[in-house]
Amino acid sequence: MSVTVDNISKTYGQQKALDNVSFSIAKGEVVGFLGPNGAGKSTMMKIATGYVMPDSGKVSVCGIEVNGNSLATHRLIGYLPEHNPLYLDMYVREYLQMVAGMYGLDNTAKRAADVIDMVGLGNESHKVIGALSKGYRQRVGIAQALISNPEVVILDEPTTGLDPNQIVEIRQLIKNVGKEKTVMLSTHIMQEVEAVCDKVIIIDHGKIKAQGSIDEIAMKANGGLMIDFEFDKEIDIQMLASELPSQALSAIGSGKFRMSCEKDLRKDIFDFAVRHELRLIELHAEQIGMEALFHELTEN
Repeated sequence: MSVTVDNISKTYGQQKALDNVSFSIAKGEVVGFLGPNGAGKSTMMKIATGYVMPDSGKVSVCGIEVNGNSLATHRLIGYLPEHNPLYLDMYVREYLQMVAGMYGLDNTAKRAADVIDMVGLGNESHKVIGALSKGYRQRVGIAQALISNPEVVILDEPTTGLDPNQIVEIRQLIKNVGKEKTVMLSTHIMQEVEAVCDKVIIIDHGKIKAQGSIDEIAMKANGGLMIDFEFDKEIDIQMLASELPSQALSAIGSGKFRMSCEKDLRKDIFDFAVRHELRLIELHAEQIGMEALFHELTEN
C-alpha cells in the first residue's frame, strides 16, 4: 500500500479532531476524503504529511513510517494545503525552480519547465504569481506538489473558491495526475468525488462513517430506501426503534421520523400505527442516492 493509516487519533483542547481513524490507499488510486467542514479532513492531511503529530496511531507512506522519518517521507509526498501558500512576488518559473532546488533536484530549470507543461501553466509562467487568477494559483500549488515527482500526492480541498470552468480544469488535471500517482484528495463536495475518485472515505466528527469504491457505496445507497413518516401525535423514538428493523432512525419533527432500510418497511410502519392506535399523516419512501447517503451519515 502507498498510504497506510492505523488507529490515528488527535485532540485539540476539548475537541477530538480524529478518533481512531484507519484506512489504506493502494498505489495508483485516487481517493476522496469526503466530509462536512470541520469533519477532520485537513487534520488527517497534515498528519499524513508529517506536519502535525498524532496523539496515537501511525501513518506509513510506501512502507516508511512518517513519524521519525520526516525527511525520507517528505521526498515521497507532494502536498497542496487548503490555503495554498505561495510567494506572490515571485515569477511562476522562478518559484518552481526554487522549490526544485529545495528538493536538491538536478537541472531545476528543466524540471520546472516539465511541471509547467504538465499542469498547463505555459502561457502564465512568465507572470508574477500575485497577478494570476485563483485557478492558476491553484495550478502553481499543484505544480509545486508534483515537482519532486512524488509517489503520493495529497491535495487539501484543491477546488475551493474556483469558478465552474476552473473547477472542471483542476478536476481533469487531478485525474491526469492520478494515472501515474497515488492521490489523496480532501473535499466536502460530492460532485468532486464522483468526478475524479476511485475510492471514497466519508468522515464526520473525526470518525470514518463509510469507505469503499464509488460503485460499492453507490450499490449500498441504491439498495436501500429512505422512508419519511409522521404520526398524529408524538411518540417515543426508542419504542419505534425497538419494533422497526431499520438501519438508521431519526426524529425530524414532532411525531415525524426518517429511517433508512434495506427493504420496504411501509407495511411495518402501518402495522405499528395500528397496534398503538396512531394515525399516519405521511408515509413516503424513496430510493437512497449518494447525496442522501452522505447526508444520512453526516447529519448528526
